Amino acid sequence: MPIKFPFSRRRDAPVDAWTKCPSCESQIFNRQLERNLRVCPSCGHHFRMSVGERIDLLLDEGSFAEHDAGLESGDPLSFHDQKPYPDRLEAAHVKTGLREAAVWGIGAIEGRRVAIALFDFRFMGGSMGSVVGEKLARCFEAAIAERIPAIVISASGGARMQEGTLSLLQLAKTTAPLMRMDEAGVPFISVLTDPTTGGVLASFASLGDVIVAEPRALIGFAGARVASGTIGEDLPEGFQSAEFLLEHGFVDLVVPRGELRHALARILRVVPVAAVEDDGETDARAWGPIGVLSGLAERLGGAVSETIGIDNEPVPSGGNGTADAPERAREGRQDR
Repeated sequence: MPIKFPFSRRRDAPVDAWTKCPSCESQIFNRQLERNLRVCPSCGHHFRMSVGERIDLLLDEGSFAEHDAGLESGDPLSFHDQKPYPDRLEAAHVKTGLREAAVWGIGAIEGRRVAIALFDFRFMGGSMGSVVGEKLARCFEAAIAERIPAIVISASGGARMQEGTLSLLQLAKTTAPLMRMDEAGVPFISVLTDPTTGGVLASFASLGDVIVAEPRALIGFAGARVASGTIGEDLPEGFQSAEFLLEHGFVDLVVPRGELRHALARILRVVPVAAVEDDGETDARAWGPIGVLSGLAERLGGAVSETIGIDNEPVPSGGNGTADAPERAREGRQDR
């Protein structure tokens, strides 16, 4: 049975009534920041959000039912750095009210049911250990079983070092169900927020049928200095930003936070779950991580331009998306 969402959706108010924007350094009254969806009114910097705030932002009111809330990490390696791993987990629980860095469940966006998983960066940097990997795998399997789209809102520093190789195994564990989703014709929408890095990006987060990012989100596998040193070249400034990746075809849309819910609803309308034939076979051109978005125009005809404005107006990206973004996305995704 699904478990109702157990913890507060709003973070506790900080002692200080003001927050300094790390981008423009302006002082923002905290209540104003909350009313503005944690987006700086001066420069548009997107502050990080909690799981509860994300649910309030994206899902229909009262529609979310959490699953597997009781799953908790063990300490398979008896890991100890400055403090034992169990102590770190408990401190993160006290800080966030969460038992792990990710939550998943079934909800609805403008009346359309979805299986959705959400990361909270406040819980050990949103790192992915064995429990996070298990929750994501169950989210994808539920999407297949119920034939509803899956959405993951990523905010993570990557694999969790306290679980060693077990955390790296989650890359394969979260990717395998996506291939079954592809075969079943069940769409997966990946939403990348600041930051999405490391093993999370190297696995499921980069395999969405449609990949959406928030403005200026940090997206990359390794740090800028490590990446530059690995290839022995100076890399372009901002090469790990959402806007740079949109320009180079890795991201399909860059959508401001206030428009994200409606953008996801439009995507759900034009990337449907494949129909199941009488013999139990699904549409041969199922949505999936291989050949993503190929055949979109043929399959949906004018619905794409009418729904997300490809021909007549910019896609909802706050000036960052362009009319040829889907075409660039097809070309860039085929080169991966």
